[in-house]
Amino acid sequence: MILSCQNIVKSFGTDVIIKGGSFHLEEHEKAAIVGINGAGKTTLLRMIAGESAPDSGTITLSKGRTLGYLKQHQDVNSTATIYEELLCVKEEVLQMERRLRAMELEMKHLEGEKLQNLMEQYNRVSTEFEHQNGYAVQSEVTGVLKGLGFTEDEFSKQICTLSGGQKTRVALGRLLLSAPDVLLLDEPINHLDLTSIAWLETYLLGYSGAVLIVAHDRYFLNRVASKIIELDNGWISSFSGNYSDYAEKKAQLRETAWKAYLNQQQEIRHQEAVIAKLKSFNREKSIRRAESREKMLEKIEVLDKPSEIRTDMHLHFSPQVTSGNDVLKVEHLSKSFPGNPLFSDLCFTVSRGERIAIIGDNGTGKTTILKILNELEPADSGTFTLGSKVHIGYYDQEHQLLHMDKTLIEEISDVYPDMTGTQIRNVLASFLFTGDDVFKRVRDLSGGERGRLSLAKLMLSQANFLILDEPTNHLDITSKEILEEALRNYTGTVLYVSHDRYFINRTATRILELKNQTLINYIGNYDYYLEKVEELTKIYAPVSEPAAAPAESSGSREDWARQKEAQARERKRHNELKKTEDRIAALEERSSEIDTLLTQEEVFTDVAKCMELGREKAALTEELDALYEQWEALCD
Repeated sequence: MILSCQNIVKSFGTDVIIKGGSFHLEEHEKAAIVGINGAGKTTLLRMIAGESAPDSGTITLSKGRTLGYLKQHQDVNSTATIYEELLCVKEEVLQMERRLRAMELEMKHLEGEKLQNLMEQYNRVSTEFEHQNGYAVQSEVTGVLKGLGFTEDEFSKQICTLSGGQKTRVALGRLLLSAPDVLLLDEPINHLDLTSIAWLETYLLGYSGAVLIVAHDRYFLNRVASKIIELDNGWISSFSGNYSDYAEKKAQLRETAWKAYLNQQQEIRHQEAVIAKLKSFNREKSIRRAESREKMLEKIEVLDKPSEIRTDMHLHFSPQVTSGNDVLKVEHLSKSFPGNPLFSDLCFTVSRGERIAIIGDNGTGKTTILKILNELEPADSGTFTLGSKVHIGYYDQEHQLLHMDKTLIEEISDVYPDMTGTQIRNVLASFLFTGDDVFKRVRDLSGGERGRLSLAKLMLSQANFLILDEPTNHLDITSKEILEEALRNYTGTVLYVSHDRYFINRTATRILELKNQTLINYIGNYDYYLEKVEELTKIYAPVSEPAAAPAESSGSREDWARQKEAQARERKRHNELKKTEDRIAALEERSSEIDTLLTQEEVFTDVAKCMELGREKAALTEELDALYEQWEALCD
């Protein structure tokens, strides 16, 4: 056992956040803390990291073991570059290397016993240098940076110029390279794209130390965690297995607890009714029996009512009007920023009732597409057309559409002035804002609270086309499941960007992957995407050879045009091949039917019918011959 938490209790003022419970971590174990927002997950990590003390209980880290903590938000303003910031983690190894080089130079000027002593010292340092993988330090730093989504041209950026998400990724890289015995990670994947999340999963699975994670990505938890530590209504409980195992066990325990509670309540009511009846007889014997039953009833240890599954965030999207069948048509859309071409010649359509997820690595332009469609960002070229009666509702991951200085009530009433104060309070209450919460300023809300407020405004819009940018960011698992169900029941159309693979798998009917500056279409959910990604990427978004000279922009445009033409020809060939195969199958089936008919007495004795079928058979044979030739040509 490397970490032990026993009977932890923590309060803030009169609010008891953690009421009690215990768990431990074994060496090399990977565990996750789960619970709704506000349950105390970050508070528990901060106590383990030593940044806060429990009111009672003990937290014990094995002697001589190290612990590293990744916070959700990083406030770093270093002038060092990204590469220098991570390389400094290996400063001890780098000092060894400098010492080895200095000793090598010194050896040239020594002899005899002094040389022998220096060589022995050199061998000791060299052995330790190799033990700490010193020869691979720079490649290790580069590998971690690339794994976390940084490109080589970003390595030289100063930390103080980075966004909050980039600083968090740098902090995560530093922590992974420092390799503590226990890793505490608070929402480590919030700022990672799908490729980086997959890389981190693999890295953590092979990590030699113990890992304790707070995360809301159920795909991630299923792959990485072998133990789930639950914070539910202040109590800490531990479950072996991944998130799916935990969810199944939790459902079983909840069902058992409810049955026991309801059975006990039924028995109590029965006993109370019997006691009342016995007393109503008003006889000495019946009264004694009633008193005896009352004493037995008093001795019963009454079970607490099990906590309800949290479904108090009431989310229901309902379009005010039904749109036309053609919701959106995008033609030849292109966008680039100075030195950063995002995408070119994007063409796609959206039909009523579709739920389409746009996925891709960070920086490929997914959010930019949504901003262009909402006219918050101009396209370099191309057009988009909305269909008949289309009303857009937009969810912005940065919540820039919220007004920071307004209260929650003002934020709703200014957009919907016809709503009464009571109506607004009821809506806010359905999104977990109760009491004086409604008078909070938007700027004082947490990320999850701002997300819920944005969802409330989105629900009130009654839009028939929802455009959502990372709608699950900062939502806890329960809130995500409520949003999933609301979108699955929604009769309108949805286009969204997300990195949450579980959410995509549950809600998407189609996936558009933005890769190599183009879109690849997958008609299915995330499981289907994983099955087809390699095959379709080779066909529709092959990695082009690097250009010999970046200045030759006209040549690059010609290459791009030729590539698009080739992709179009390949799609056309696939379609024609499918049509040819379908036609051959239909003709072969009819030919077999004719052969069967000609064996029937009522047909072969009818000369006119035989001649008619013979002519049809001959025509079929002729067409089939031509189709087989066409099929071979298409295959070649």
